[in-house]
Amino acid sequence: SIFLQKKIYKYKKVLSNPSRWEVVLKEIRTLVDMALTSPLQDDSIHQAPLEIVSKLLSENNNLTTQDHESIIVAIAPLLENNHPPPDLCEFFCKHCRERPRSMVVIEVFTPVVQRILKHNMDFGKCPRLRLFTQEYILALNELNAGMEVVKKFIHSMHGPTGQCPHPRVLPNLVAVCLAAIYSCYEEFINSRDNSPSLKEIRNGCQQQCDRKPNLPLRLLHTSPDLISQEATLTESRLKPVIVTASEIHVEVERNNTANQKMTANVGNDSEPNLIDCLMVSPTCSTMSIELSAQADRILGCYVEILKMLSDYDDWRPALASLLQPIPFPKEALAHEKFTKELKYVIQRFAEDPRQEVHSCLLSVRAGKDGWFQLYSPGGVACDDDGELFASMVHILMGSCYKTKKFLLSLAENKLGPCMLLALRGNQTMVEILCLMLEYNIIDNNDTQLQIISTLESTDVGKRMYEQLCDRQRELKELQRKGGPTRLTLPSKSTDADLARLLSSGSFGNLENLSLAFTNVTSACAEHLIKLPSLKQLNLWSTQFGDAGLRLLSEHLTMLQVLNLCETPVTDAGLLALSSMKSLCSLNMNSTKLSADTYEDLKVFL
Repeated sequence: SIFLQKKIYKYKKVLSNPSRWEVVLKEIRTLVDMALTSPLQDDSIHQAPLEIVSKLLSENNNLTTQDHESIIVAIAPLLENNHPPPDLCEFFCKHCRERPRSMVVIEVFTPVVQRILKHNMDFGKCPRLRLFTQEYILALNELNAGMEVVKKFIHSMHGPTGQCPHPRVLPNLVAVCLAAIYSCYEEFINSRDNSPSLKEIRNGCQQQCDRKPNLPLRLLHTSPDLISQEATLTESRLKPVIVTASEIHVEVERNNTANQKMTANVGNDSEPNLIDCLMVSPTCSTMSIELSAQADRILGCYVEILKMLSDYDDWRPALASLLQPIPFPKEALAHEKFTKELKYVIQRFAEDPRQEVHSCLLSVRAGKDGWFQLYSPGGVACDDDGELFASMVHILMGSCYKTKKFLLSLAENKLGPCMLLALRGNQTMVEILCLMLEYNIIDNNDTQLQIISTLESTDVGKRMYEQLCDRQRELKELQRKGGPTRLTLPSKSTDADLARLLSSGSFGNLENLSLAFTNVTSACAEHLIKLPSLKQLNLWSTQFGDAGLRLLSEHLTMLQVLNLCETPVTDAGLLALSSMKSLCSLNMNSTKLSADTYEDLKVFL
């Protein structure tokens, strides 16, 4: 150890005053060989030569490109098992920017970056490692094949199997992407101290308020027609319409006719007609942001990487969780090009049947926007007629255990777009409107009549509304006829047997139903919810699962005793039971109940 320290001191002294670079290069190779062949097991043995070279490079800025590459190749063996120090990272970044097509980038930097992505635990402790990774990926994008090379690199980091063996790769890649995207908008972020929040940008185009902040924001649009109109109209014809939100107001140039209509609506205390609110104008949804050519290339590269990451099934749950808080600057979310490109990632989340993926479309907490709000009609990122919105609603309704709460949120915030899409024949929205009527979500009679008129305007809506009316009549008929109070199904009975039995008589008074040791599944739930008086339900050793529990929790409000012993229910379904306030006894033996869910249920039940 003493001998090694003596050698390192010698090399520090020799390399601190370089005279001829060929001699310096030879000394560097000798230093590297000494570190590699040392029998001592100490991280500082490998780090010391890297720090010496790093100091040498920082103090000598007159080196040629050939000298740079020779030094990088000489220290390459040390980088196989060691992260480069900060100053060396900066030197590597400079080389990536100035010589992106150099073979050193592919042959030497690739294993270094791979090691960083696999083993780095926190870029916050060494941000230059992240910057080096960022510049390396941009250098790959500058090659002839461009994004194909980047795609192959991402695939090499994931591996050929369906499961990536390195858990740190995805979080590190996402961190690099987020930092790179943020850097594209840094100029706008730094130059605007009073920029509006994302919620203000969205709400600024939909509602009015008397409060005005100190500094208004004018949303600029590059439409040629608008520019021409502004150039020709006189000052008397142009009156700004003030559209306010909670903290900021947005001025958009309109003509007098539009302004008078807006003023009339504001002056009227009555509630606006819902049909008039169906179409939400997207003109104020985005700000005109012009990025430099370099920033535009960076943005395109890293958004494409996010798309690539979303294509891997095993990465998608973690990616959705990382992006759920919307970790992008509001300038990016107000930039039309960015939100249009990122839409592919959100679509991948909306198409994934796993609840841990598509549930991340919702906001992380109440009062904060999520991807669902951003890409819904009227949202700042919506650029279509509601196709993505309908897709998100469809997947969320299929797994949302708080169905009534979700429907209530749609009724309060997105009823207009739902009715418009239902009017255009979208089946998902037709189902949503029918559920709102069935669950009595809408209190206003006029709104209910408008929903019914919307449903009856299309064939699919008319058919589903007739089915809803039939179900309501059947429930009233069951309650009127009465029937037995207790019923036990024979073992090995199926869903079809239960449906046949319940349809053959009247069971409006049925309070106790035992399906223990039968072959029923969650599909029988649609028949069980037609038993409004049911208080005790035994599902012991059946195949009744989460989907059935979610349905029961919304309809069987009088249920007091429920036996789920030896059923395949999981935390996702059991959490739905928290809405059943009448439940007194619950058997969950031999289920997949976790300790956290158990504690949550204890609070509610």
